[in-house]
Amino acid sequence: MALNKANILIVDDDYDMLELVQRQLQEQNFHSYKAASVVEAINILKFNAVDLLITDLQMPGISGMELIKYVDEHFPKVPKLVITGYPSVDGALNAMKSGVLDYLVKPFTAEELKNSVEKSLPDKFQGLENKISRGDKPMVYAGIVGQSEKIDELIDLIERLKNNRATVLIQGESGTGKELVARAIHYKGSFAANPFIAVNCGAIPEELLESELFGYRKGAFTGANENRQGFFQAAAGGTIFLDEIGTAPLTVQTRLLRVLQEKEVRRIGEQKAQKIEIRIIAATNSDLLQMIEKGSFREDLYYRLNVVNINTPPLRERKDDIPLLAENFLKKYAAEYAKPKIGFTPKALEILKRYEWPGNVRELENAVQRAIIMSEHTIDIQQIPDYLKFPTPSKNATFKTLQQVEKEHILKIMSSVDNNKTKAAEILQIDRKTLRKKLQ
Repeated sequence: MALNKANILIVDDDYDMLELVQRQLQEQNFHSYKAASVVEAINILKFNAVDLLITDLQMPGISGMELIKYVDEHFPKVPKLVITGYPSVDGALNAMKSGVLDYLVKPFTAEELKNSVEKSLPDKFQGLENKISRGDKPMVYAGIVGQSEKIDELIDLIERLKNNRATVLIQGESGTGKELVARAIHYKGSFAANPFIAVNCGAIPEELLESELFGYRKGAFTGANENRQGFFQAAAGGTIFLDEIGTAPLTVQTRLLRVLQEKEVRRIGEQKAQKIEIRIIAATNSDLLQMIEKGSFREDLYYRLNVVNINTPPLRERKDDIPLLAENFLKKYAAEYAKPKIGFTPKALEILKRYEWPGNVRELENAVQRAIIMSEHTIDIQQIPDYLKFPTPSKNATFKTLQQVEKEHILKIMSSVDNNKTKAAEILQIDRKTLRKKLQ
């Protein structure tokens, strides 16, 4: 289903409430931003188009009431909806006087939230569920190939995010194109002329990652023979993409949290921090919530990275895009290997479409590249590796033990030879004594 065009900002210091409200809004097909403090909310408001503010009142530091006043003065056209666990007559009156359109008391139901949101949104969003237009639906968008519904939804999100600095967390299986999505957000938007720095946190040794990201001052540690800027300073004004963020050690996570909270970077060995305008996009194929439970990932960092969440769909969920992807890779490698007239047979494409692709788009690309190397003019079933020709079990499949598989196979052979042990032993390539023991 298409996303509603309205963008909703949720502000609450309770992470569980943030998740709950976002989940309820997602079920109604709304796109949302999340902020755990008023400072973060103001930063999102400055750089993003927000159509509705939903805020708690009781928050540490700057209160939700102060945020309402700020929005009323600086963004008077943005409607406001209050949610609170500490209801009072005075609080409700003050909120209504400040232009709040509705007032919800926690806990509330999904239906109550839905009714309040519909009442608070401007008329232009009432009943609207439309995709952001992208012309005649090109097959390739910033390197992203496909025309499936999953890809349409992904591109809708990119279009919403490309011109603002909202922090984005991209989650998905390995090989689904998370870096491609990050590059699309950057290069399709208004910051495209500014730097895009991609950092694979898992590829840099833990003891070096901190200095590589934040830079260092001469003499800060053994081997620091000069002043050096880090990746954050190099990406100033643009986008830094932190791939495999789940591998970052806790020391780096703590410093990264400060960048997100304070919008400043301090080099190792320096006391003075440097203010920085930067968009942070992080990506992971790990379960960060599970890592939080184990204590290997900071909960507060997770929620500050997860202002906007994007899930890259696995290839098995967008099989209609497989022929388009295969043809795209065919053109790429046919030119590289000087085989311009090579093509797929319908049977070969059917096999590619039938396979589950646990390695996703990356695995498909490797398979096409291999097929081109092995072919002269046509890629037919003979050039497709055998493992692709047999369906792989889904992730939810129940697996048999080796003993169960062996038993079923032996009984199947015995049945095919009318229980003749000699013939069965020959087919199984074992002696009769071994076969007799297995049958027992």
